[in-house]
Amino acid sequence: MSDILTADLLLSGYAQGIFPMAEGRETSELHWFEPKWRGVIPLDGFHISHSLAKLIRQERYSVRVNTAFHETVERCAARDETWINDALFSLYAKLHQEGFAHSVEIWEGRSLVGGVFGITLGGAFFGESMFSSRKNTSKLALAYAVDRLNAAGFTLFDTQYLTPHLASLGGIEISRTAYKQQLATALVQPHRDFGTIVIPSGHQLLQRMTQTS
Repeated sequence: MSDILTADLLLSGYAQGIFPMAEGRETSELHWFEPKWRGVIPLDGFHISHSLAKLIRQERYSVRVNTAFHETVERCAARDETWINDALFSLYAKLHQEGFAHSVEIWEGRSLVGGVFGITLGGAFFGESMFSSRKNTSKLALAYAVDRLNAAGFTLFDTQYLTPHLASLGGIEISRTAYKQQLATALVQPHRDFGTIVIPSGHQLLQRMTQTS
């Protein structure tokens, strides 16, 4: 599939409720997946723990959007087992260039220490992967990502699968049928602006999260 998969076909797959993954970094073939149970983060139900709230208030890290997209994807794939191969790297780069792929990045000085990236289509955000090299920095990136999605009027945050990490943040599983309904609702919306929204202060973020949760 990797020989014929284009950025347009990848977006078409997302619109149908399927997504591609590779078996490993060194493999060239991609496979489509459509889980029976889909992981999502309800945008009005993101859970901020006491430790995460404390980290947000401290503002010890800076938050940026789309300043190091390629490095964020690389860091997400820099693990013993990854489903991101060279074909997906190229596709994500193309989608980023076209304004469909975005990264939320956590910086400590000049070092990228956490982040999340995903694909936007209509009112849907398809979260692809995240990484953390400091405690809770991937959670911090997700908190700022959810805030941006709410601010821009997105209605769906698709995480593909539900992990314990995502469940601790309010992630849930919904049936394939329920997911398709939410996806259809999101896709009829105009393409939402993710990249240019002003990044809030930690105080503003917590205040808005309290209002929506």
